[in-house]
Amino acid sequence: MEEAQTYILGTDTEELFRLGVQHQVWAEEAQHGWRLANFKTGQTLLDLGCGPGYCTKELAFLVGSKGKVIGIDKSLKFISFLNEIASKYNLNIEAVNTDFDAMQLEPDSLDGMYCRWALAWIPNPKEVLQKIAEALKPGGKMVIQEYYDWSLLQTEPKKEALSKAIAMALKSFKDTDNEMDIGRHLPTILPEIGMRVTSYRPMTKIATPYNGIWQWPKTFFQSYFPRLETQKYLTREEVKAALIELEDLEKIDGASICTCLMIEVIAEKM
Repeated sequence: MEEAQTYILGTDTEELFRLGVQHQVWAEEAQHGWRLANFKTGQTLLDLGCGPGYCTKELAFLVGSKGKVIGIDKSLKFISFLNEIASKYNLNIEAVNTDFDAMQLEPDSLDGMYCRWALAWIPNPKEVLQKIAEALKPGGKMVIQEYYDWSLLQTEPKKEALSKAIAMALKSFKDTDNEMDIGRHLPTILPEIGMRVTSYRPMTKIATPYNGIWQWPKTFFQSYFPRLETQKYLTREEVKAALIELEDLEKIDGASICTCLMIEVIAEKM
């Protein structure tokens, strides 16, 4: 697969920045999940779908020099970026450029796994989770943060062109073989692969023009809406109208964006 096609939003410098914005919005949720799972010094952890490694870096500081974090991602650019981070901060990170289907993990080698928005973009999440379950030590934990209901993404006040663009974004996801709302299925899947669910936690954000959360949906819309023209879900005029309405929305006192409903599921290997 060409690097440009690795992710729906690409892997260029602009996307590196957008992912940094996204991480700032969700970092506290990731860290809360790690605490609930008791990720700690000396452990070996897997960051599945690590991207450029914003979470991988934090996990590596958490496990310390006696622990290790394995970051797996299919983007060579992201893995190269992660290697630079590991070298700069002298962190024990093993950055692996591979597809989930091709990843190789030693049995009983992991104390834990973390993933955020990794399973929503693949057609076989159960098979991938099964492979990870086999690599976990008894008592090892999975911390998974995924979409539960993407369709809840909406603005207040509603804007016609912007609402259509959001709906077409969801349709473009639904038209793939992937399950965008994989989070709702995890409580069924995990026990089937020998994992005991120990925690559920809903997560959502309300963005306003006056808080830092706003930049997360805004930068996603600005990056993805033009791609909907290429995919024939929107016309150029519809994309332009949606982005104009996004700018107008930001100027409205009291405006808000309700982001997609996420769920965190923590499970322990039986």
